[in-house]
Amino acid sequence: MTTTAIKKQVDNYLPLLSAKQQALVLEMIKSFLNVDKDTKRMSRKQYNKEIKDAVSRIEKGTSVSHKDALKELSKW
Repeated sequence: MTTTAIKKQVDNYLPLLSAKQQALVLEMIKSFLNVDKDTKRMSRKQYNKEIKDAVSRIEKGTSVSHKDALKELSKW
């Protein structure tokens, strides 16, 4: 979805919300912006290394299946 299409949808939906809901949406947007300031981006080199390592684990069969990951997470 393009940025223009997203903006158009937000403009259409926002007036349908109550004033309180609009305030909550605004606070949520502001919180997204604050998160970005605190987040340190990883380098492209590091990103590519992690992808390469993950593919290698999959090819070796040492990865965890989605089903097993969900089973493990349900224990938390």
